[in-house]
Amino acid sequence: MDDLLEQGRHVMTVCNACRYCEAYCPVFPAIENRVAFSKGDLAYLANLCHNCGECLYSCPYAPPHEFGINVPRTLARIRLESYQACCWPRFLHTAFRHQPLSTMLALVAAFAAIFAVASREASGSTGSGDFYRVVSHDAMVALFGAVSVFVLIALALGCAGLWRDAGRGEETRLPPGSTVRRGFRDALSLRHLQSGGVDCTDAVDHRAPWRRWLHHATFYGFALCVASTSVAALYHLLGWTAPYPAASLPVLLGTLGGVGLLIGPAGLLVMRVRRDRALGDATHNELDVSFAALLFSSGLTGLLLLVLRNGSAMPFLLIVHLGFVLALLLTLPYGKFVHGLYRTAALIKFAMEEGGAPAAMPSRGHGNPRRGISVSSRWGWGPSASE
Repeated sequence: MDDLLEQGRHVMTVCNACRYCEAYCPVFPAIENRVAFSKGDLAYLANLCHNCGECLYSCPYAPPHEFGINVPRTLARIRLESYQACCWPRFLHTAFRHQPLSTMLALVAAFAAIFAVASREASGSTGSGDFYRVVSHDAMVALFGAVSVFVLIALALGCAGLWRDAGRGEETRLPPGSTVRRGFRDALSLRHLQSGGVDCTDAVDHRAPWRRWLHHATFYGFALCVASTSVAALYHLLGWTAPYPAASLPVLLGTLGGVGLLIGPAGLLVMRVRRDRALGDATHNELDVSFAALLFSSGLTGLLLLVLRNGSAMPFLLIVHLGFVLALLLTLPYGKFVHGLYRTAALIKFAMEEGGAPAAMPSRGHGNPRRGISVSSRWGWGPSASE
């Protein structure tokens, strides 16, 4: 950890002296606001980074230069450490580094077994489409409610820890409404994933919008599924019992959300294989893959359950789907999900530092607009160490 922090301070100090990338994304203006970099500063900068890759390909000191500056990879490593440092309860911090698919599948199997034990007699449920005839509403509410309360507390304490550690006085006061709105707007639009002003960077001189679009599909698919469940719970309280027709709001929201959870995570997994490995760090592999697999499996089993809810496979599909969803819910504070919350907190903090004014975005894909210099790749040019 000490070596990683020292490396982070070294990289940020070089960037602060160079300032070639100052117009690319919020990380570099935030660097310029500091003359030294504490552990909290590095955690803040790491979560502010969107890993767009522009700085790596434009940096005159990136490999093969002897300085070996790689901002995306360095901040990715620090970002993972910030997840662990802010984890609650603290003893679960190792979960961020040990999430192979086998562990996720074991969790799913365990929760599915719990639902199977809690299930009612499945006979008579075939053809009815009524999930509560397999697992009672009270059993679902009790189990998911207890886990949800725990998860919300863990996520809130984790965000509070990051805000406190990364603060320089801002943590003692509430941010103004304008800065909160700007932070959420930047987080929800992912505009900094195209900080070159064109599209996302996948490799040297290659840009495409797919990474940003797939992130949108994943996030909004997840949000639509949560909305579907919330609307269905409200309907139940109002006495409108399931199953709901195909044109009902819970079914429509759930269908759109499920499709998003198929397209987004699957596409991002494919992009992980094709994207330049210099833009990431191998320590995130298990974290990313397990989270994407859980999202994809939850969406897939949910759609299958919807299509086959009147068939004989419905009880089995319901128990499997609930197992995936509960495993996903319980691991939210200890998986890649926290990066969205921490990044939003970092964007709000950046808006506070900038006084609420929108950050300038370059209009071209390469170079620093303030210097009027264009560069096509990190190997195309660069001052020598003597310069």
